[in-house]
Amino acid sequence: MTERVEHRFPPVYDRNSKVLILGTMPSPKSREQGFYYGHPRNRFWPVLASVLGEACPETIEEKKAMVLSHGIALWDVLASCRIRGADDSSIRDPEANDMRRILEQADIRAVFATGTKAAALYRRFCREQTGMDAEALPSTSPANCRITAEELEKEYRRILPYLDKG
Repeated sequence: MTERVEHRFPPVYDRNSKVLILGTMPSPKSREQGFYYGHPRNRFWPVLASVLGEACPETIEEKKAMVLSHGIALWDVLASCRIRGADDSSIRDPEANDMRRILEQADIRAVFATGTKAAALYRRFCREQTGMDAEALPSTSPANCRITAEELEKEYRRILPYLDKG
């Protein structure tokens, strides 16, 4: 059964953000924690930390500090939708976030989406507004177990050329 879910926590960014990484909608675990990629088996934080040459952050404050120190902004494509659990394929009645909130305040050089559904939703609802394409990265969700951590790291390295430190 699908339920209407509202995105309840803000994007992470500052004026130094160069890369915007977008998911679809926070999972139930992420909503419970009030932060991005909160499922304990989601590989986002270990993969991103490895790509950035950092220790894996544990707390929300450490996660925010890591992405901001490297010029990365985090948000989700959707502000609300009907969804069954964390199943992106069940999304109905999507409403997009206004990407201008970040783009008007940061010099975003590239947009990446964590999964094909996030990329498709971005193209459908945000691309015309932003004038920027989003490159799809593989999902780090535990449901995407067919791709190894090494393969994820290789794909996520695509963000590096857009960062000052890359």
